[in-house]
Amino acid sequence: MMGRRGFVTGAAGVFVARGVSFAPGETEQVLRGTLPPGSPDYVYVPVEVPRGVREIRVSYAYERPAVPPGTQGNALDIGVFDERGTELGGRGFRGWSGGARTEFFLRADDATPGYLPGPVRAGTWHIALGPYTVAPEGLAYTVTVRLTYGPSGRTPAPVYPPERAKGRGRAWYRGDCHLHSVYSDGRRTPAEVAAAARAAGLDFINTSEHNTHAAHRAWEGLWGDDLLILTGEEVTTRNGHVVAVGTDPGTFVDWRYRARDNRFGHYARAIRRAGGLVVPAHPHATCIGCNWKFGFAEADVVEVWNGSYTPDDEVTLADWDSTLATGRRWTPAMGSSDAHREPQKVGEPQTVVLADDLTREAILVGLRAGRSYVAESAAVSLAFSATGGRGAHAGIGERLPVPPGAPVTVRLDVTGAPGCTARFVTDQGVLHTAPLPASGTGTVEWTTTPAYATYVRAEVRHPATVPGLPGALAAFTNPVFLGETA
Repeated sequence: MMGRRGFVTGAAGVFVARGVSFAPGETEQVLRGTLPPGSPDYVYVPVEVPRGVREIRVSYAYERPAVPPGTQGNALDIGVFDERGTELGGRGFRGWSGGARTEFFLRADDATPGYLPGPVRAGTWHIALGPYTVAPEGLAYTVTVRLTYGPSGRTPAPVYPPERAKGRGRAWYRGDCHLHSVYSDGRRTPAEVAAAARAAGLDFINTSEHNTHAAHRAWEGLWGDDLLILTGEEVTTRNGHVVAVGTDPGTFVDWRYRARDNRFGHYARAIRRAGGLVVPAHPHATCIGCNWKFGFAEADVVEVWNGSYTPDDEVTLADWDSTLATGRRWTPAMGSSDAHREPQKVGEPQTVVLADDLTREAILVGLRAGRSYVAESAAVSLAFSATGGRGAHAGIGERLPVPPGAPVTVRLDVTGAPGCTARFVTDQGVLHTAPLPASGTGTVEWTTTPAYATYVRAEVRHPATVPGLPGALAAFTNPVFLGETA
């Protein structure tokens, strides 16, 4: 075996990895190494691929020694870049599976989910290793690369989801914009995700696999008049995750940077140039690397509710609410299931958006404007509005332009929330609460003025399980702002 030196990015200092070089006709090479504690975020192992290769197959394993309580053990992610290189922007990107798989393959006509089919051209490829966490004694790994020679075959042209479904004209549409399948670390196939979305009463979904766009082509035959499928990615950095919602099919968004690298703004703008929305995901999640560190200046929407309602969602909701007080530029909120596998439910929660039709453009316009609310399931429906003098009216995400002292009546209509309580929240906090009827269907009204409340938003909550703490959300709305100017 002839050795080559690899290189690293994402941390101070230099770490050198030895690569492999295949002689013509050679079929297998095994590479062993150890990554020390404090390793860089990504280590690129060069692989010299000769001409005439039909398929490349990579498998890997690493040691998982026992560690003391409170100490991180080993976790190693993996992906691959082809002969076009590893530069930021992903020109050479061919796939990523993180820690979800122990092996993958690529060839012209097929590839492991999460990887892109295409010819295996001669040149220097790079296995990308991502030491997510490293034990004190280091992370010892073995990578095996196998080549199969023969005719390359043909790469099928991708078939992407259409940008519109039948729809109902201007209406409220239910969607889940943060989902995972076998194309990253989920357990459901795309067909199973689509079936679960229909069962949950959804009108649209967004495919959002970790650090790969390979699933964009995986939905053929799964969309229909009743289900719009948007394409995106969960950009999973070491300083937080951001969901790209509704980007052009085939768009890859790089993730190999931290907040200190000052690169996030560049890729946020790239998401918008591709027609998508920038949505920081689960900003206060407690998993390593999940907590959002990039700030919200580039956010179009923020994911306030992620999966089953938990204390970190409550913290995120309060944090988001604190940004609304000036009534000036604000970032709408949404909720998504982040469902990976059973028993996690697709569509729990779901974002319900007022859109002119069931199209990619209309849905994204409605989300960006904040004309939406979040519900735990399709059983829960809300209508929320504010009215003032001379017939002035505003709905969710809008402004009611009335004088500071003008009486304003806010109204919340709820269905599907038995045993729950409605709350009106303003810049001063919770100013009005009312129990809903036992049936879960009811109307709550409250009168205020713009001088007293900069905005009003509604919450529907289950009974509290801990005395002194609010119950879990069943639904909440984006705000209605009150007053003539911000």
